[in-house]
Amino acid sequence: MSSKEALIEALSLKDVIRAGWLRSGVEFPESVASHSWGMAFIGSQICPAELDKLRVLEMCIVHDLAEVKVGDITPHDGISVEEKHALESEAIDSMEVTEKTRQLFEEYETQSTPESKFVRFLDKLDMALQAEIYEEKGMDLSEFKKTAISLAEQYGFEW
Repeated sequence: MSSKEALIEALSLKDVIRAGWLRSGVEFPESVASHSWGMAFIGSQICPAELDKLRVLEMCIVHDLAEVKVGDITPHDGISVEEKHALESEAIDSMEVTEKTRQLFEEYETQSTPESKFVRFLDKLDMALQAEIYEEKGMDLSEFKKTAISLAEQYGFEW
């Protein structure tokens, strides 16, 4: 990303609200960028020593970047996983991003490395922990925690 316009476009991820929280009735839900920051923070704290922490953190930051163009597509939107991947890949291809950003995005999408699998866990873990924060306001968001809890043992995270 070399132009001011490209940076501004990427930073607009701060304005994309997490659709699952809206669907569940959360007032003032987090943005996609807030979620990415949460993942990066958690990853910085619990990344296994055998993984490339810098790659993990960079992947956390860019894994949802395509949502600037396509929005936050959830399983409730009636879009297949294949179509979602195609839409997001087209979005990334249309953006002025570095080749490394494209590679990190694709690595996450294909789940082809231990780092990408760990980032997928961080994606679910951040969602589950955010659900607990929202549940303190009296909501039942247990559906958002199921996947994270099942993945937690794999990475030695105690729920």
